[in-house]
Amino acid sequence: MSRVLVITTSLRAKSNSDILAEQLIAGAKAAGHEVKCVSLKGKTIGFCRGCLACQKTQKCVLNDDAAEIAEKVKNADTLVFVTPIYYYEMSGQMKTLLDRMNPLYSSDYRFRKVYMLSVAAEDEPFVPEKALSGLKGWVDCFEKAELAGSLFCGGINEAQEAAERSEDKHEAYEFGKKLQ
Repeated sequence: MSRVLVITTSLRAKSNSDILAEQLIAGAKAAGHEVKCVSLKGKTIGFCRGCLACQKTQKCVLNDDAAEIAEKVKNADTLVFVTPIYYYEMSGQMKTLLDRMNPLYSSDYRFRKVYMLSVAAEDEPFVPEKALSGLKGWVDCFEKAELAGSLFCGGINEAQEAAERSEDKHEAYEFGKKLQ
């Protein structure tokens, strides 16, 4: 089975996306995957400066938490990004992290499958499209990887509301079981 890395990007304590990520993780473990989770809560991740020094060294010139996360991303077989949807897009902290993964571009990264779990107050099917497009743009830069799937759980607004949403929790669990 795969080494799965789940990256939760909500900064809210006990967020709805974290609640659903827990279900996804349980499903992935039930399927026999080795799962690790990294939360961006409490992490310091600066903006990419675009200097491209990392393309020669595989290391960023900034000294913050992104380097440790990048190493975990590099060594995972499967990545799952979990994000709340803000203004029809991935969270800003997720985008900042993706930008800071630039040192991996010229490295011998392991990941092949990338997934996204997103959560929003709005529940129309188009809501996660821009976030998915942004993640796909990142994935497309890694020729050995593919965006392998996504799950959108909409209509979840109030703090910790996902804990009461048995159908969404079941979907997240099943999504986790199907990771490759």
